[in-house]
Amino acid sequence: MIDAFLTEGLSDVEEAVRAAVEAEITPRFRRLSEDEVDEKRGPHDLVTDADRLAEKHLTASLTALLPGSVVVGEESVHADPAVYDALRGDAPVWVVDPVDGTREFVRGDAGFCTLVALAHHGELLASWTYAPVADEMAVAVRGRGARLNGAPLCSGSPERGAPLRVAMSNPDFSSPEEKRLLRGLTGPGVETRPCGSAGLEYLRVARGELEATAFSWEYAWDHAAGLLLVTEAGGHQTTVAGQPFRIAGGNALPFTAARDEATAHRLLALLG
Repeated sequence: MIDAFLTEGLSDVEEAVRAAVEAEITPRFRRLSEDEVDEKRGPHDLVTDADRLAEKHLTASLTALLPGSVVVGEESVHADPAVYDALRGDAPVWVVDPVDGTREFVRGDAGFCTLVALAHHGELLASWTYAPVADEMAVAVRGRGARLNGAPLCSGSPERGAPLRVAMSNPDFSSPEEKRLLRGLTGPGVETRPCGSAGLEYLRVARGELEATAFSWEYAWDHAAGLLLVTEAGGHQTTVAGQPFRIAGGNALPFTAARDEATAHRLLALLG
């Protein structure tokens, strides 16, 4: 059933993503009122009506496209953490971040996107990264490559001797041990900056505009779509333990996704 869907249903998912964004996110961009924005765990962790309603829209449309599938979304897990356990179950799972980069969205900044990935038994099968302001849709399918607005994506390799540009977690939101490891990226030859929308950072790696990411949190909705996108564009991902990132959790952190395998191992050495 899933194999057939990956052959015949990909464009339907793209249409579903665009429809949810058009219905619930775009009309609220730069038009949010104060009562449409709430804090979840603090002032840096925001949720808006656009997040909630877009996830609801996507949950209905995606499960209708693939009967028997379930959704693990950022907002549904916030309401009920047990929803996350579906990533370890037998049903196909849609991993959804309705507005990745909510802080940017609230500020009226264009640096946000909608992320959807399809996984089964912990294996990522397909992903969609949609940046609505730029009207950019990146689609990746396991073993079949990655495309941006229909054109093939290739991450390539960094120029020899050029500084490695890395988007990384803010150390203020990392554990003491993770902070120690991330400090390894502050030496010569590496240019770091705080990450914005994780999904857009992964897209930058996939298109060769950024050498790597280094993240110290593992929520599947932030990473599932982008990790498959980078991998299918020719990149490589690994945790600090030298193992592939597992979307169900329990990873050694930090982890990196990079333009090529050599760059990933170089980052890994710095993080160690």
